[in-house]
Amino acid sequence: MLTEEINEKSVDIDKKSTLEMLRIINEEDKTVAYAVEKAIPQIEVAIDAVSENMKNGGRLIYVGAGTSGRLAVQDAAECTVTYGVEKGTVTAIIAGGKNAVFTSYENVEDDFEAGANAVKELDVTDKDSIVGISASGTAAFVCGALSEGKRVGCVTIAFLCNESGRITEYADHAINVITGPEVIGGSTRMKAGTAQKLVLNMFSTIAMIKLGRVTGNQMTYMKPSNKKLVKRARSIVAEVCKISYEQADRLLLKYDNDMQKAIEAFEKGE
Repeated sequence: MLTEEINEKSVDIDKKSTLEMLRIINEEDKTVAYAVEKAIPQIEVAIDAVSENMKNGGRLIYVGAGTSGRLAVQDAAECTVTYGVEKGTVTAIIAGGKNAVFTSYENVEDDFEAGANAVKELDVTDKDSIVGISASGTAAFVCGALSEGKRVGCVTIAFLCNESGRITEYADHAINVITGPEVIGGSTRMKAGTAQKLVLNMFSTIAMIKLGRVTGNQMTYMKPSNKKLVKRARSIVAEVCKISYEQADRLLLKYDNDMQKAIEAFEKGE
């Protein structure tokens, strides 16, 4: 597996100065965006399949173990506030459960049945989509989750950072982002993790755009749940409606900080 191979550019990194180490890591990180670029045709097909399911009321469910699972949890957690979708519309399963977000449980990725059972617990249907994430492409937990999803009729997607991997056997679509050997051999929280973050950003962002949760490039369904977001809501409403901050404040106050209602009211001349 490429993700497990030795990186010839960093074989003597332990003998380098801090500045030299930083440059080695930075040079390797620069290759990640290009690896993602090469996979864009695969990502396009997968996102379009997911988006169609979501338009019919389906959920986007990420599944991963270790770093892959933690990145999935982070991406899913932000969708409710950022795009105002119902809790659970975008969700994540991590091998080992919630505790594994904060503590490493490396053995849990080897449990195929646990992955299948975790998907069963969500009562998935053929409207849902499951994205299985595994840098190596071998995590049995992810295989189990994809297998159960495929059995039910979900759209299933395998996202890996190798040219091939077992998870693709259980998927309708595969995304291969070939990030190559890591600076520290096998430490896939590095380049592979960066690639996963970039692609998950694409998944959730484009899915939300296709669901109509963005106006122009503004998140007009955002939930203003703290002072910073209230200020942001004012700026967004002012920009979208082409009105002053003061007018935007009055609209948001009238509609209890519901940005979409405020914008719709303005468009109706209220």
